[in-house]
Amino acid sequence: MHKADSIYEDEPDRVYDFPKQYLRAAREGVADWMVYYEPLKAGGRGYFAVARIANVVPKLGYEGRYLAQIEPGSYLAFDRNVPRLLDGRPLEAVLADANGRPKSGGAQQLAVRRLPDEEFTRIVDLGLPSTLEIDEAGRYGGTVPEDTEAIALDRPTLERLTRRPFRDVAFRRRVREAYGYRCAMSGLQLRNGGGRPEVQAAHIRPVEQQGSDSVRNGLALSGTLHWMFDRGLVSVADDCQTILVSDNKVPRDIAARLISPDRKLHLPDDPRDVPHPANLAWHREHVFGQVHPDEIL
Repeated sequence: MHKADSIYEDEPDRVYDFPKQYLRAAREGVADWMVYYEPLKAGGRGYFAVARIANVVPKLGYEGRYLAQIEPGSYLAFDRNVPRLLDGRPLEAVLADANGRPKSGGAQQLAVRRLPDEEFTRIVDLGLPSTLEIDEAGRYGGTVPEDTEAIALDRPTLERLTRRPFRDVAFRRRVREAYGYRCAMSGLQLRNGGGRPEVQAAHIRPVEQQGSDSVRNGLALSGTLHWMFDRGLVSVADDCQTILVSDNKVPRDIAARLISPDRKLHLPDDPRDVPHPANLAWHREHVFGQVHPDEIL
């Protein structure tokens, strides 16, 4: 269970902070997958993401607190949030009474609880349907390869969660939606003749550099600005809003045509989706201003 305003310092794609009473359950989950749930009083997203636990360690400086470290690259937000109740019945048997109605109190208050395999599979299938790649390919009248449907439907749940093409589609859909299909640096919201958004989803910290598929590790960017961002020609300042330009590599007239005049990011409406400062810091330190002599504009 995750609450954005909790006293526990959770970063869902990196670490889960919890008290000692859940230590045994968390340790039993090491090397296995978990589902994140947001209770109604905290916003009501219901089940909203999945990740794999890499390890459980004590939280330094906090007696009786522990951290479940998330396996890098395993976190993935659901394409659609899954409600706790479907047709008035909980998706978890432990939360239902003998007649299938929701219980009050008790197990539903446990911040860490065990989830049977069949319930995990059902929740993930609802949040990340096996047809996600097909849905995206045909969303704007595109052509779906003949073998795509057979391959997608044949993928077991865990294989789907670790398959890069599937994760890329899920990441792209969530990032572009979070930004309203608008480029974060230019502010433009462009669509082609078929209605397909021209904006792309850029990882701030690449997956191969232990970046996650969290929306907070993403920026919606036009194709050109995506290319420039990946090559360190543009970045974002430590105020998490001001756009930085490598002035010795990008002519001012080009920057003026591509980037909003105030050089401020157009951020998502939901504060939970804004770029994480640590991801932006990594990009500034490891990518921005790096020399690519054959790619200078």
